Amino acid sequence: MEIVSQMNTMLTDLLGPMGPQIALGGLGLLLIVITLPSMLVRKADPLDKLRDAARARTATMTDSQQLRVGNHRVDKLEKFAHFLEPKDAEQLSNSRLRMMRAGYRSKNAVRTFHAAQFALGLGFLLLGVIYTLLTQGEGEPDTTSLLMTSLLPGVVGYYLPIYWVQRRLQTRKEEMVNGFPDALDMMLVCVEAGQSLDQSIIRVSREIKIGYPALGEEFEMVAHEVKAGKERAQVLRDFAERCGIPDIASFVTTMIQSATFGTSIAEALRVYGAEMRDKRVLRAEEKANVLPTKLTLGTMMFTVPPLMIILIGPSLYGIAKHMGGGMGN
Repeated sequence: MEIVSQMNTMLTDLLGPMGPQIALGGLGLLLIVITLPSMLVRKADPLDKLRDAARARTATMTDSQQLRVGNHRVDKLEKFAHFLEPKDAEQLSNSRLRMMRAGYRSKNAVRTFHAAQFALGLGFLLLGVIYTLLTQGEGEPDTTSLLMTSLLPGVVGYYLPIYWVQRRLQTRKEEMVNGFPDALDMMLVCVEAGQSLDQSIIRVSREIKIGYPALGEEFEMVAHEVKAGKERAQVLRDFAERCGIPDIASFVTTMIQSATFGTSIAEALRVYGAEMRDKRVLRAEEKANVLPTKLTLGTMMFTVPPLMIILIGPSLYGIAKHMGGGMGN
């Protein structure tokens, strides 16, 4: 802290009362100027030349020709992929899986996420520096308050996309967990009515989307992959991996084993659906049992103090009045 105080004093002597703010803003601009060339410049990739040539050919085509070939939207963040995507393949795969579980399935979801982090972090940092410059008076600025008002907004802006993705992931997971027993019951009805497992998944994806959109989208993706000719066992495994929910993973294992050993799918759905309903009831009971414990703090904060004031207040007032009268006499 002594070093920081000495630097603060030196900057104040050199640049005036606003010296630390000016130095901080200049340091931020210097870092941006140093970083931008490494972001914008990269080695030419032969695949980029082929892609640019394909785009040039597409631009010269007529509308009907573009419909046949496919009019692909240009990804503006593609040239920053080396900066916005992790270098490690495993880390990149985990990031894509996390974004997919949060509901962002586009191929540039990871780039957009890191671009939002970069843009919000710099934007909030700039706002914090401007706010600090406008609110500091002529007196000597405090180093702690300077750092808090300048750097804290940048940290908040950087972690805001992380919080958003994590919140969305938890919301989708809770929605799928709550709606999965109903989806199993509906699937059981379809199978017992004579439909195949693939047809029942298509019907469930349409019906369950009304109440549980996230679960309906996942079942719809399973139906599309099966229609495309992908192996059903692999489709179900991918379904479990995309959702990241233990109940769905157990369901996928049960379905694969039923298909492997030739047991009745309807019976497996009946048993597993009953188990899922029991687990949903247990989760509701668990939340109900935890509720009194969570209400204890609120009760202590908002009920006990007014009660103590009502019970002890008149006595304290009488004692204070009696003591004041005795001292006056």
